[in-house]
Order: sequence, then structure tokens, then C-alpha cells
Amino acid sequence: MEKNIIMERAREYIAREKDEHFRAEVEELIAADDIKELEDCFYRNLEFGTGGLRGIIGGGYNRINTLMVKSATQGLANYVIKAGRAGPGKDRAGLSAVIAFDSRHYSAEFAEAAALIFAANGIRAYLFSDLRPTPELSFAIRFLGCDTGIVVTASHNPPRYNGYKAYWNDGAQVIPPHDTGIIAEVNKVTEIKEMSRKEALAAGLLRIIDREVDEPYQAMVKGRLFRPDLIRKSSGDVKIVYTPLHGTGAFHVEKILGDLGLNVITVPEQREGNGDFPTVAFPNPEEAAALDMAIKLAAKENAGVVMATDPDADRFGIAVRKTSGDYELVTGNQMGVLLADYIFLSLKESGKFPPDALMVNTIVTTGMQKALAASRGVKCVEVLTGFKWIADIMRRCELTGEGTFVFGTEESYGYLVETEVRDKDGISASALTAEMTLYWRSRGKSLLDRLTELYVELGYWQELAISKYFQGPEGPDIMKGIMDEYRKNPPVILGGVKVEKVRDVLQSVWKTPGSPGPGTPFSDIPKSDVLQFFLEDGTVVSARPSGTEPKIKFYATCRAGAENGLEEAKAAAGRKLEAIKKDIRGVIGE
Repeated sequence: MEKNIIMERAREYIAREKDEHFRAEVEELIAADDIKELEDCFYRNLEFGTGGLRGIIGGGYNRINTLMVKSATQGLANYVIKAGRAGPGKDRAGLSAVIAFDSRHYSAEFAEAAALIFAANGIRAYLFSDLRPTPELSFAIRFLGCDTGIVVTASHNPPRYNGYKAYWNDGAQVIPPHDTGIIAEVNKVTEIKEMSRKEALAAGLLRIIDREVDEPYQAMVKGRLFRPDLIRKSSGDVKIVYTPLHGTGAFHVEKILGDLGLNVITVPEQREGNGDFPTVAFPNPEEAAALDMAIKLAAKENAGVVMATDPDADRFGIAVRKTSGDYELVTGNQMGVLLADYIFLSLKESGKFPPDALMVNTIVTTGMQKALAASRGVKCVEVLTGFKWIADIMRRCELTGEGTFVFGTEESYGYLVETEVRDKDGISASALTAEMTLYWRSRGKSLLDRLTELYVELGYWQELAISKYFQGPEGPDIMKGIMDEYRKNPPVILGGVKVEKVRDVLQSVWKTPGSPGPGTPFSDIPKSDVLQFFLEDGTVVSARPSGTEPKIKFYATCRAGAENGLEEAKAAAGRKLEAIKKDIRGVIGE
């Protein structure tokens, strides 16, 4: 972009931005004639995508700041007003929205800015008084009967990021047609209606909330447990070390597990919200290093389980103590298997197993979950990555009566065990995992022992995930080039194994590598930029550009039979994935 255009956009931003800090950032860049940084701040407008906003905190149109939050919220408000009242909750006159926020820098400021934009547009805004997790925001939308909701968070991203997720009246993140409709309204915004906090409170258009939602949410989580009596009798059998990774989780996890009588020790250095996330490189329970401090404390306290939630407490991870005394991390795929197994058997033991039981996972989740579901008489539905698509199946089940939802999960440490929330819930996952741990302990087993039993029954499954980042203005074009090349010339062999078929989700067709013709169309999954390669040995390899970060994610899931023992099966699966990893890295230049 030419320098004069960059400078023009920068000066326009300065004139519009009312936040002194963000305005001063850009003024300093202009004074220093830092064209490289100015270009990155202004070469494009931060995109309001299908999930909302996410970007680096700072001044500029390609940054997240007060102006961009206000502009995006004005567009969302315009769409809500046009859509009118259609929520499934309480019958109350007028439009309303609820806003929550996490511990990141400027989260509280952005949340209030969004609330006041809603208020200025005549939409009553319910704003949480302090940090609250994403799953509670989803719950609050349904509980309060709101038309939309926002949670200000960048989930597990590094400290310099923030953003917000937009939700609809069913408590789920927006999907078609609402997502594209909101984006269109955001892109049309030229005028932002504003109102002061004092004016909004006086007009009854801003209401601060906390206990009136906290307590019903906590009661709901506890009400979803299968064996509260077991917890009361055996709560002293397992000591739990927990870390919220400087995020929002401690408030609910400590209260809920404490009310159940469980012995929970929270990592003191990571208990309070802190947008710098000073003790971890990445505040993400998917990262082994993020649990280091919790595992050290667990070893000192002789705890059986380590639990962690990410900053907005929608993701949940654990580590389990082995007989050797060391701790083994449980992957998101493995945790999904363990929870599904426990939910299925608990429903059967209680006589509440529905004949049309249905679980939902994503197309990049381990194949072991589908194998488990089939063996237990449960239908497994695959959807695109993102819990909004799992919520969409839940909504369809309610509308059509075709299936009873019992569990939803994705490989990236997301689980949903209740229907009152329509996004992944690390709080409820922590409670059910505690109960599950006690259940297997009462039978002389650990969670790792149960996982081993399932491997013997269903075969050993192993997964692979690779993320390749493409930063800067040229990043999107590089990512597009890689995906275009995969589409034009799909691999015939991956990891030394023949590719039998390719699922191109963007073009909605099945193809056979090397075969002419347009392929066989399908319509059961919405269009998305995803390619999947199905190998003749049952391995599935997927490539998917991230919707929130400048990266392409590659996934693989493979199985090795356990007929000759688990160690041999693990070695065989490891060899398969190493060969696939080598081929992927050859394409992305690593």
C-alpha cells in the first residue's frame, strides 16, 4: 500500500478514535515515520469474521481497539434490530444483549464500550460486573432470554491479542444466515451511536449482573452430574490441583468442586486474572508447558489429577498421575473418548440411555470416538470445526426430535455435557471429570487404566497436529496458494500409503486423486476451506486454514490394531504419523 494512503488512513483513525492511549500509539508511529509498522496497522481493516473479532491490541484499523469494537458492535446492533425479537427464552418486551469479558488487557474496557453501544441503540445491555467465562455467557443468553451476546476474549492466544465472540439468541456463536448478515451490517457502518454509562444506567438500558446468573449456572453444572452421592462418599480419595492459567475459571471451579466436597488446590501464582499471563508462554491447556507449574505442585501435594482451563474457561485439559509418580498429559482427543465412554455407561447404568442417543464431534477429531459410539449404540454426527456447528446439531435435534444430544466434543480440548450451554464448557467438564475419576477409582482404576482398556477393545488410535503460521500482509496469499495447490494436485500417496479419496469441503465434492471429472457432490456439511485425504489404511489427514489466526492447521488420525499388544500398536501408529508429518512439512517448507 502506498505511503500517502497509509498516512491518510492513519490520520483518519486519529480523528475518529476517542481512546487517548490508542490514538497516541498511532501519533507516535507517524512522528517516527515508522512506515513498516503503520502499514501493518492500516493495510486492511480488522475483519469481523464469522466468529467475531480477533487481533493484536493497538491503534489502527488492523488492530483491536475501542473504535473497532464500537464499530463492530454498531453493526451487530443494527442486525439485531432488523432481525427483531425471536429468542427462545423468557417473553420480555424489547431487545436485549449480555456481555462478558475475560482477564485480557482492555477486556473490561471493550466490554463496557460494547454494552454502551447496545444501550445507545435502545437494546438493553446486561454487563457482568467482573471476569466471567465464555460458557457462562452462553448460559446467560438463554437464561435471561437475550437476543444476542458478546464475550470479550481472545481465548488462548498470546497476551498481545484480544477480540470478541458474537452469539445469537440460542446461546451459540452465529452461523448462516446470521453470520453473513452481521458481517454485511458491520461493513456498512459509517455512524456509531453512543451513550455514557451514567445515561445508560439512568435509562435502564444498562444493568450490571453477577449472582443472579452465577448461582443458576453453578446449580446447573452440579445438576448434570450422574453420581453426586459417590462424590460425597469418596471426595477424599482424590486430591486435585487446578490452574485457571490467569483466566476466568477459578471463580466457578473452586466454588462448584468445593461445594461437592472435593479437595481442590489452585496454583496460587496462576489463580488471579492477569492479561500478561506471566508464568506461561501460551495460556493454553493444549500446550504441555502451560501445565508445568500445576504438575510441580501436584507432585508436591501428591495429587492424583491436574486440571487446567484456558483464559475464558471454555477449554479444559488434564494430567493424570501414573503408578510411577510421574504425570501423563491426556490429549483433547483422549479426553473426549473418556468422557463419552463415561457418559454412555452412566446413562445405561441409571436407566436413562435414550434409544436415539446422539453425540457430535468434528471432522478433524479422532476416529476412535466414532468407533466407540458405534460400539455403544450411539449415533455420531461429524460437523465442521467449531462448537457453533455442534450447537447447530443440538438445535436441529430440538426442532425435529430426530436424536437426543448426549455429548459434544472437539479435538482442541472442547467438551459439552449439558444442553443449557451452547459452547464448549471447561467448567462443567472439570466437574464431570472429577466424578469420572472417582468412579474409576472406586473400581480400582485410574483414567489412564480405563483408556488402556478402550485401546485394547477398539484398537490404538493416535493423532497428529501441525500448525504453520504465515504472518504479515503476504500471509493470506501464501496460505491460499498452499490450499489451491492441494486442490489442483491432491497427493496420490501420503506417508507411503495410497490416498483413496479426497473430501473437498469448500467445493462440496468427493474426488479420487488422478481421476478426471468434477467428483461426487455432497451436502451434509456446509462449505468451508477444508481438505481431507482418506488413506486406504483408514488414516485421515486434514488441512484447514484457521478462521481466527494466520495459520494452516494439519491434522491426522490413524489406528493400529492391538492384537499383538499395545506397545507394538503404538509403534506402528507412530511410524505412520512420522511419515505423514514428513510429507506435510515438505509442502509447507519446514
